[in-house]
Amino acid sequence: MTKPVTQADAENAVRVLLQWAGEDPSREGLLDTPRRVAEAYGDWFSGYREDPRAYLARTFEEVEGYDEMIVLRDIEFESHCEHHMAPIIGKAHIGYLPRGKVVGISKLARVVEAYARRFQVQEKMTAQIARCIEEVLQPRGVGVVVVGAHECMTTRGIHKRGVSMVTSKMLGDFRDDARTRTEFLKFIDVGPGR
Repeated sequence: MTKPVTQADAENAVRVLLQWAGEDPSREGLLDTPRRVAEAYGDWFSGYREDPRAYLARTFEEVEGYDEMIVLRDIEFESHCEHHMAPIIGKAHIGYLPRGKVVGISKLARVVEAYARRFQVQEKMTAQIARCIEEVLQPRGVGVVVVGAHECMTTRGIHKRGVSMVTSKMLGDFRDDARTRTEFLKFIDVGPGR
């Protein structure tokens, strides 16, 4: 079993990176940088301390038999690429077909946030969100579309700005029924010709 990493360990690692980059970590402007970076990482990666499924545990069944599509779109997120530790900034869109129960819409946004606040690749995050909703709510279908700008591509390497990546995960009726999928894509304004 590995030894837990402390705040002091994290701060020392930042000092090493500063030295490696050619800086002097004892210079006035950088004295508090190791602490600030460690605290920022605690915030950016708080998703490791959260259970996304727990957000979906409380549901509501008094919905007058509502069984049509529910869509929450434009859920902004900030994540970090697990390959370069660079930001991924984007929006997630979620739709589901309830089966007798619904969940508060803020809970869907919290699920996105919990997965986004981890080291990620967008494809994995998209699948994690969809599977979490499917497993906990057991709806007739789930659709998730994520659109992200990857700073690992815009600030290093090929340096291409204005590029976004689109990923989707369709489960149940969203995968099996083209009409359901098309309705979802129309609601979130993503689809053929755009």
